[in-house]
Amino acid sequence: MIDAHVHADTRPYEDFEKMAVAGIETAVTCAHDPLRMSVSDVVFDHWNRILNNDIKRAAENGLKLYAALGIHPRSISEDFERALEKLPSFLENDSVVAIGEIGLETASESEKNIFKKQLQLAETLKMKAIVHTPRSNKKEITGITTSIIEENIDPEMVVIDHVDRTIVNDVIEMGAMLGLTVQPKKMTPDEAVSILDEYGFDKFYLDSDMSSSPSDPLSVPKTVHRIKLAGFNEKDTRKVSNDNASKFFEL
Repeated sequence: MIDAHVHADTRPYEDFEKMAVAGIETAVTCAHDPLRMSVSDVVFDHWNRILNNDIKRAAENGLKLYAALGIHPRSISEDFERALEKLPSFLENDSVVAIGEIGLETASESEKNIFKKQLQLAETLKMKAIVHTPRSNKKEITGITTSIIEENIDPEMVVIDHVDRTIVNDVIEMGAMLGLTVQPKKMTPDEAVSILDEYGFDKFYLDSDMSSSPSDPLSVPKTVHRIKLAGFNEKDTRKVSNDNASKFFEL
């Protein structure tokens, strides 16, 4: 199994063992906003922490951890140009599989500007991009997000994450991979199964988005359990729990 969106820097050492014991072999940890990113040096410390600390902590528990690095819309420092300038050098690390997570939180002009620049960088480097969708004003802001994606990058290079019932119809046909985030206060395993039952398994993967918010490091295996109980076949179960993410990120 693959948990395709976590925030490993916010989780205790023991969570990685729990994930490995439950059958998760691989995860992708994304840059986000664990601190107030007042200056770019804090952003760099965050990226270095992921690459030099969290990947090692996971490996010690048998979990292969890859990274996505970028400027989250809640992590825009006053000198963000410096972070954008140095981002390509961080992306050269062999453990980095995507730019992310990036996107819009409030759809401010600053957020849109930085989002566009990171998508253009992904397009230039032929890297995948993990795109955040917010909890508030989700449908409206996702509409702006998808327009920016289509103007700046091939949608097939993008995963739109935290997809739920409010936006699934808006993104299902655009060609992007879609992340189903099973997390307390976001989506239950049964809600994920319902979406898969209606829309199929080809365009989705599962993730936990485990972070400092209420989280369950075992939400992916728990959802796989519910998928199996619902009677879906092994091939489709593997698609959303492993194969789609593995193919997308070329793991």
